Amino acid sequence: MFRIESVFTCVIVLLNGHVTWADDVPPHLVTNPASPVMLAGDWVPNDPGKIDFAQLPLVPSQHAVISDVRDRGGDWVHQHAYLAFFDGKHWAMWSDGPGKRVAEVSPERHRNIVPGHDQAGTRVSFATSQDGLQWCKPADLSGPPRIEGFGWIARGLWVRDGELLALASHFQAPGYPGKGLSLEAFRWNKAKRTWEAHGTVLDDSLNNFPPKQLPSGEYMMTRRDHLRQVSVMIGGVKSFNDWTIRPLASYDGEGRPEEPYWYVLPDGKNIVGLIRDNGRSGCLLRTFSTDNGQTWSPIVKTNFPDATSKFFALRTSRGYFVLVSNANPKRRDPLTLAVSRDGLVYTHLFKLIGDRHIDYPHVIEQDNQLLIAFSGAKQTMEVLKVSLDDLDAMIEE
Repeated sequence: MFRIESVFTCVIVLLNGHVTWADDVPPHLVTNPASPVMLAGDWVPNDPGKIDFAQLPLVPSQHAVISDVRDRGGDWVHQHAYLAFFDGKHWAMWSDGPGKRVAEVSPERHRNIVPGHDQAGTRVSFATSQDGLQWCKPADLSGPPRIEGFGWIARGLWVRDGELLALASHFQAPGYPGKGLSLEAFRWNKAKRTWEAHGTVLDDSLNNFPPKQLPSGEYMMTRRDHLRQVSVMIGGVKSFNDWTIRPLASYDGEGRPEEPYWYVLPDGKNIVGLIRDNGRSGCLLRTFSTDNGQTWSPIVKTNFPDATSKFFALRTSRGYFVLVSNANPKRRDPLTLAVSRDGLVYTHLFKLIGDRHIDYPHVIEQDNQLLIAFSGAKQTMEVLKVSLDDLDAMIEE
């Protein structure tokens, strides 16, 4: 039986309807894995989906566009943004390939309308930046797909043993479900200033974000296979392609879990898994692991609203967690940032950017700044730079 004790340094305590942070936790307070509460505060309505997302407080930020193909009228796509900081530079990678124009939409109107994507011939591109705002001209990373009718999907940048690896899944288009799926690695050759094929990470695999280390020291990634079944890959220590698969969730008539993500809670032991619900409940799903990802508690629908889109969370150097997502369940607008002290209950929700279709964020922290990458209508690669000092001030208000 899963039982996550409240051993965290800070937890949420409700006093007279108000949220406060407590360091001294009454011994009877236990986090219940079956609890749906993930968003709380006296400002949260009974139905969090009715939040006025357009009127959320706006986080101050600096904005830059890495690459923009909106003038191609829906015939080209940018999506799946990933970031890393390596060798003194910021790195970005993304899926870059043909789009399928919506038939009834004119090319001129396609700037904020998502074209068909995950098409054959899709490659992976990359760019670098010293400050995260001024980016070099995008360049090819993956080369063309290896098989006619296939494409590449960007899957993240992994700094391992002092080397930078770029992960990409080779898939039979359109869409990743289908035979022939594999997760491949490319290695940055600093001397030659080029990417080189490094080998297969794992067959029949589409990870969601690059590996992170578990409390055990092993790496873990969430994964989907060509049948859309959800699992985790654990390993990556002996070699980049040494992995064991453990089940996480089933994609079937009773559930449609997609694009899972995980992070370690402040106790340094327990893990929370968050999952997009393709069943369109309009909320994030949650599960827990107390044994380094080997087993997971039953999935619970939380009260955290979601547009059925990809999201990303991390624990900042200030101790609190940030969750960047499309929290408006009606559309992928705006991009929002939520804050949690304990990684379980988020008590602040802010707006990052909006008034147009925005999705699929990734976030890194560097020099007390958050760098947030995302795509606009799957036709741009963009970034926001957010000062943690500015975010601290908003949290304390």
